[in-house]
Formats: sequence, C-alpha cells, structure tokens
Amino acid sequence: MVHDGGVSNLGWLYYGILKSDQTIILVNIIGALLQILYIIVYLHYTKQKRLVTTQTVAAGMVLTCGWFYFTTVLPEGDARLNQLGLTCSLVTVSMYMSPLTGLVEILRSGNVQCLSFPLTVATLFTSTSWVLYGYQLNDYYIVVPNSPGIFTSLIRFYLFWRFASVNQSSPSYKPLLI
Repeated sequence: MVHDGGVSNLGWLYYGILKSDQTIILVNIIGALLQILYIIVYLHYTKQKRLVTTQTVAAGMVLTCGWFYFTTVLPEGDARLNQLGLTCSLVTVSMYMSPLTGLVEILRSGNVQCLSFPLTVATLFTSTSWVLYGYQLNDYYIVVPNSPGIFTSLIRFYLFWRFASVNQSSPSYKPLLI
C-alpha cells in the first residue's frame, strides 16, 4: 500500500507530541510532508488514479478512526501513550518486514532486482539511528520496532552479495560487502 509511511509518520508524530519529544515531532512532520508530496506526485503520474485515490481514502479513514480512538476512547496519560507506542511499533515492524515478502522468489530465482540497494542502505542507517536514540531515551517503543530494520537490512545486504554475480548486468545493485 502506498500510504504505510504516511500512517506511520502521523502515528509517531502524535507519539512525539504526547511525549513532548521535539526530535520525534520534527522528523515525523518532515516525513509526513514528504509522504503527502509523494502521494500527490504519484497520483498525478499514475494511470491507476482510482486505486490510489481509494488507498488514500482508506488510509485517511484508518487515521481518522485511530485519532478518534486515541483521543476519545483512551484516557489521557500512560495508557494512551503505551497503546499508541505499541500501535506505532506494529506498523513500523510491518514496514521493515515488507521488503522480505518476496524472499522465497529471490532465493529461487537468484534475482535481487526487486530490492533497492540505496533503500537498504538508508534503512540500515535510519533504523540504527532510531535504535540508538531509543536506547538513549530508554524507550523500548522506539528500540524494539526499529531493530528489525537492522536485521532485514543485513539480510538484504547478504542477498545482494550472494546474488551479485547473477545480477552483474544491473550496475545499480553493486554489493557493499567485499
């Protein structure tokens, strides 16, 4: 789905607001704005306007229901913060695990062209940064969901290294490991 990142950014933005954490707020405001820009540009250029519009409306409904639940149903304080942290963690873990959905096909074919090497590098740096930040704050809602990002990046690096000879015709996927 096109909007996982935007939903995640807005969830973590609310988490940052509840914790009064300026770093989380700033990073997720920028992330949410970039996701909105991405959706607008994608919608402009895609031939599947109906599908993207439907996904955007569905994501908006999920966000609206989530906002209603967290602001109206849950009491203020630790219960709200803990449930929001858990929800954001689950969304983040699913985002980090999603590139591995085609793992069986990659192993069978030896073709890693469906994986993005630059995105793998960015994921490793981003998830490592968040894990270190979470440890600094002693906030396991930040540490735990970002740890799979490190793990899945290492798996993808291995796949790039393992299947580099098969994909030498694709210069954009040069392995980082020597």
